[in-house]
Amino acid sequence: MRRGVLMLALVAALAWPAVAPACPFCGEGGKTLSQWGADTPLIVFGKLANANEDKDTTDLIIEEVIKDDDIRGKKTTLTLARYVDLSMLDDSKDRFVIFCDAFNGKFDAFKGVQAKKGSKLPEYLRGALKLTKKPNADRLRYFFDHLDSSELTVSVDAYWEFANADYKDFEPLVKQIRADKTRGQVVDKIKGWLKDPETPALRLGLYASILGHCGTEKDAPVLKEILDDSERRQGSGIDGMLAAYVLLEPKAGWKYLQEALKNTKEDFLFRYNALKAVRFLREYRSEIPKADLEEAACVLLAQEDVADLAIEDLRKWQSWGKADKVLGLVNTPLYKIPIIRRAILRYSLQAKDSVAAAREHVATVEKSDKEAVSQAKELLALESEVRTKKPVDTTKKQ
Repeated sequence: MRRGVLMLALVAALAWPAVAPACPFCGEGGKTLSQWGADTPLIVFGKLANANEDKDTTDLIIEEVIKDDDIRGKKTTLTLARYVDLSMLDDSKDRFVIFCDAFNGKFDAFKGVQAKKGSKLPEYLRGALKLTKKPNADRLRYFFDHLDSSELTVSVDAYWEFANADYKDFEPLVKQIRADKTRGQVVDKIKGWLKDPETPALRLGLYASILGHCGTEKDAPVLKEILDDSERRQGSGIDGMLAAYVLLEPKAGWKYLQEALKNTKEDFLFRYNALKAVRFLREYRSEIPKADLEEAACVLLAQEDVADLAIEDLRKWQSWGKADKVLGLVNTPLYKIPIIRRAILRYSLQAKDSVAAAREHVATVEKSDKEAVSQAKELLALESEVRTKKPVDTTKKQ
């Protein structure tokens, strides 16, 4: 398992931090409904009827207009240029939100989202579209209120809005929640989500992070209870819980995080999540001094299944003061592991202008394996190129 996870982790590590990251503790998001709808002229909700396989058409009987355009005129029925087998649908319940482009005075339906009669999806989407140009804190506050929607489409879309949001957008959101008289209710709601065993593990990191930013020390036990649960702490989002524990209770949380890094009896994923929490704290927070965080990462240098990832982080942080510990691995059995050997070489290549021992190491490797040095330089150049590359604008239709 470590090998498969390792390859994924290494790819992520080498790309980090290529562009401004989205929510640090969320799973991967997707293009949201408000992003689809931002530059879509016509969005309607209704029932499908009159499917004609020969003509490859199906009618949509409009029940609600979410976003209107002159192209619709006064039509209450739109003919879609595709056939839909209505026998697969429940005529009395199944409904669709249809996104339509305008072209040469005609509409082109390019996206459909299935829902049910009486769905709150049209209302949710109308509200989201009204906030398109509002401050991100206002938008995220709106989506927060829909994270626990009983409609999966709404709930997932609201989560994706958080997953796609930059961490810097959290600060104004947190300030807004803290200043709101309903702050206590918000915190209680989040704690309820975290305690609920039915909450998808994918969301725990986000929920823990929001609690860490909006809660107080008395809320920390909720996180510790989950972290102490041998089953729940093996899932996703544990990095968010570890970081949030430090935010709520710096002294106890930091001690817990350090122990998590040291405990080789724990599964690789738990210790890797601990390293990701250290990354977050170093990148964005000031509760723990950077020097202490870098020293904590060095604990992992003695662990063969995660040492390479710690070396990569020390390199990206330009922690050349830790060169003696990184290069000290050259004289240990761990240096026989190819992935660790390559990580040490990359670290040395970037540290060589500041550290004599790093220069010596590069020179030594070059004498015996010029190809390894060449490949390492090529990888570092590629990483630099990726880091400076502009992120894709996901608000545009693709």
